[in-house]
Parts: sequence; C-alpha cells; structure tokens
Amino acid sequence: MAAARRLAKRAFREQQRLFLAEGPPSVREALARRGSVVEVFASTDAGRRHPDLVQACAAAGVPWTLVGASEIAGLCQTVTPQGVVAVVRMLEVDVAELVARRPELVAVLVQVRDPGNAGTVMRTADAAGAGGVVLTGASVDPYNGKCVRATAGSLFHLPVVLGASPEQAAVALRAAGLRVLAADARGDRDIDELTQDATLAGPTAWLFGNEAWGLPGDVVALADEVVRIPIYGQAESLNLASAAAVALYASARAQRAPSPVRP
Repeated sequence: MAAARRLAKRAFREQQRLFLAEGPPSVREALARRGSVVEVFASTDAGRRHPDLVQACAAAGVPWTLVGASEIAGLCQTVTPQGVVAVVRMLEVDVAELVARRPELVAVLVQVRDPGNAGTVMRTADAAGAGGVVLTGASVDPYNGKCVRATAGSLFHLPVVLGASPEQAAVALRAAGLRVLAADARGDRDIDELTQDATLAGPTAWLFGNEAWGLPGDVVALADEVVRIPIYGQAESLNLASAAAVALYASARAQRAPSPVRP
C-alpha cells in the first residue's frame, strides 16, 4: 500500500514502471488489457457495487485487496474517490513499433503541458479511430493521475509513444507513408480545402502544439503542410482539445468516405 501511494510521484512511477488508474471505468479498461494490472485496491462498498470488476480480477489472477475508505482516499487525487484503484504496468511503445502497426491516423502532441488537455486529446484520438498518439519529450506525463482520468480508459486502447523528439516522430511517420500536417493558425490552407480535395483521405499524422503558444517554428517546418482551422464567428481561437477534435474527425471522416463512383 505504501508503495502504491508513492506512485503519485512521477519519479517513482518511472522507477517502478507502474502507475495508478482510479475509478471503475479506468480499472475496467485496464483489466481488459490482459497482463496490465498488478493489483486492485478497493473498498468493501466498491466490490458490492461493481461485481464485474471483482470477477474480472479473479479471472485474470489479479489480487483484489480490500482497504478502508481513508486508505483509498490516500491513493486518489479526486475530491470524491470512487472506491477502486488499480496499480498498472506502463504501456508505451517506441516509434518503430508504432509505425510497424501501419497506422492510418496519428496525433502528435508537442510540448503539451496540461494533463487534462493531453488526456482529452488521447480520448478524442481513440474515438476517431486513430492508430496511436505520440507525446514528444517536453510533453506532460500521460501517467499523471489527471491525465489518466481524462482519457476515460482510452489510454488502454491506443499505442502511446513517449520521449521521441518531434523530428524523430515526423521522420518515422513520413517514412511509413503518413502525410504530416501541422495544425496552426498561420497555415496557408484551411482544413475545409484539404477535405474537399481528398488530401485527408490518406494516412495522416497531425502535429498539435502547446496550449499557450502553439507549435514552435522549427516544428512547423517539419510538416508537409500547415493547416488552419477557420473561425467563422468572432472567437479568437479554439483551444487545443477542440482543435484536435476538429482535425482528427476531419481525417476520420475523409478516410471512411466511400470512393467516388466512376462513370
């Protein structure tokens, strides 16, 4: 239990190669990824409310350890703990493994620092059918408790790459046949144009930048094209998670559109 509490600190997570997944939805998805969960700590009440989790632990040979409410609270970062926390093995892959899976759509986060934003983009990428997410070296730790919760279980569905530089990611993804697009307000083309001319129908990697200052110039230069999302109203801009949702779903729709019927 003491070792699990120390997983709140990034240094200890990295040393042990373990992290915490809090709440029934996250624990459920972690258990579905066979071999990922080391142990589950739960209150007696949580076991009564979620018998499927107890059964899943038994089926996977994962210890279901009953603890008191105060001990659960000591593991959780939420104001109102949901009574169940899993200790989970870290899941990331490297860039070579990601491209070997031949993804059609990838989100690359560059210096994204807010765990809520990063987790939301990962959730959106999963919903859009992306084949992976890359968090470059200066980005937030995806095993941060807030980030894990924000993914709503999607962390356990997607290949995640950590620590690669933007250049390494762009070079590897382009070599694997993906077109690298930078989402940036300075873009020469807008996303509607790319949708209309079928550019987005091909395999695509999107570069998304920091919440405050966007993509650095040297990262923008790595892209095949720089794409802006048009603002039709009076809003100054879209936030990171909203812009990523627009871009990823534009690609997802284009990639799934029926081929035009030839006469």
